[in-house]
Amino acid sequence: MESKRFNSTALVEGTYEPATRMLRLWFTSEPHQGYDYPNVPLHLWQGLCSARSAGTYYNDHLREVYGDPRSGPRWPRR
Repeated sequence: MESKRFNSTALVEGTYEPATRMLRLWFTSEPHQGYDYPNVPLHLWQGLCSARSAGTYYNDHLREVYGDPRSGPRWPRR
Protein backbone atom coordinates (compact mmCIF):
# COMPACT_ATOMS: atom_id res chain seq x y z
CA MET A 1 0.00 0.00 0.00
CA GLU A 2 1.21 3.46 -0.87
CA SER A 3 0.28 6.56 1.12
CA LYS A 4 0.66 10.30 0.73
CA ARG A 5 -0.09 13.25 2.99
CA PHE A 6 -1.19 16.28 1.01
CA ASN A 7 -0.49 19.95 1.62
CA SER A 8 -3.94 20.91 0.40
CA THR A 9 -7.02 22.83 1.48
CA ALA A 10 -9.17 19.94 0.19
CA LEU A 11 -7.31 16.69 0.91
CA VAL A 12 -5.47 15.51 4.02
CA GLU A 13 -4.19 12.09 2.98
CA GLY A 14 -4.58 9.34 0.42
CA THR A 15 -3.71 5.68 0.22
CA TYR A 16 -3.59 3.43 -2.81
CA GLU A 17 -3.49 -0.36 -3.02
CA PRO A 18 -2.13 -1.31 -6.47
CA ALA A 19 -3.24 -4.96 -6.23
CA THR A 20 -6.90 -4.00 -5.80
CA ARG A 21 -6.74 -0.52 -7.39
CA MET A 22 -8.47 0.91 -4.30
CA LEU A 23 -7.94 4.60 -3.60
CA ARG A 24 -8.93 5.94 -0.19
CA LEU A 25 -9.01 9.69 0.47
CA TRP A 26 -9.39 11.78 3.61
CA PHE A 27 -10.77 15.29 3.13
CA THR A 28 -10.06 18.38 5.23
CA SER A 29 -13.80 18.79 5.79
CA GLU A 30 -13.91 15.38 7.56
CA PRO A 31 -10.30 14.47 8.37
CA HIS A 32 -11.19 11.41 10.45
CA GLN A 33 -13.25 9.75 7.70
CA GLY A 34 -11.77 7.96 4.70
CA TYR A 35 -13.68 7.46 1.46
CA ASP A 36 -13.10 4.66 -1.03
CA TYR A 37 -12.75 4.91 -4.79
CA PRO A 38 -12.65 1.40 -6.32
CA ASN A 39 -10.92 0.46 -9.59
CA VAL A 40 -8.75 3.57 -9.87
CA PRO A 41 -5.88 3.13 -12.34
CA LEU A 42 -2.36 3.63 -11.03
CA HIS A 43 -1.74 6.61 -13.32
CA LEU A 44 -4.53 8.58 -11.60
CA TRP A 45 -3.00 7.93 -8.16
CA GLN A 46 0.41 8.97 -9.48
CA GLY A 47 -1.11 12.09 -11.01
CA LEU A 48 -2.79 13.01 -7.73
CA CYS A 49 0.48 12.55 -5.83
CA SER A 50 2.46 14.71 -8.24
CA ALA A 51 -0.17 17.39 -8.90
CA ARG A 52 0.59 20.99 -8.02
CA SER A 53 -2.91 21.16 -6.49
CA ALA A 54 -4.32 17.89 -5.14
CA GLY A 55 -7.78 19.42 -4.78
CA THR A 56 -7.88 20.61 -8.38
CA TYR A 57 -6.61 17.24 -9.63
CA TYR A 58 -9.28 15.47 -7.56
CA ASN A 59 -12.01 17.69 -9.02
CA ASP A 60 -10.76 17.40 -12.60
CA HIS A 61 -9.83 13.71 -12.75
CA LEU A 62 -11.52 11.78 -9.95
CA ARG A 63 -14.74 13.36 -8.75
CA GLU A 64 -16.34 13.64 -12.17
CA VAL A 65 -15.43 10.06 -13.15
CA TYR A 66 -15.85 8.20 -9.84
CA GLY A 67 -18.49 10.36 -8.15
CA ASP A 68 -18.50 11.57 -4.58
CA PRO A 69 -18.26 8.55 -2.27
CA ARG A 70 -18.91 10.57 0.86
CA SER A 71 -22.35 8.99 1.02
CA GLY A 72 -20.82 5.47 1.06
CA PRO A 73 -18.81 3.48 3.64
CA ARG A 74 -16.56 5.48 5.93
CA TRP A 75 -13.25 4.32 7.36
CA PRO A 76 -11.46 5.80 10.37
CA ARG A 77 -8.15 7.44 9.67
CA ARG A 78 -5.11 5.48 10.80
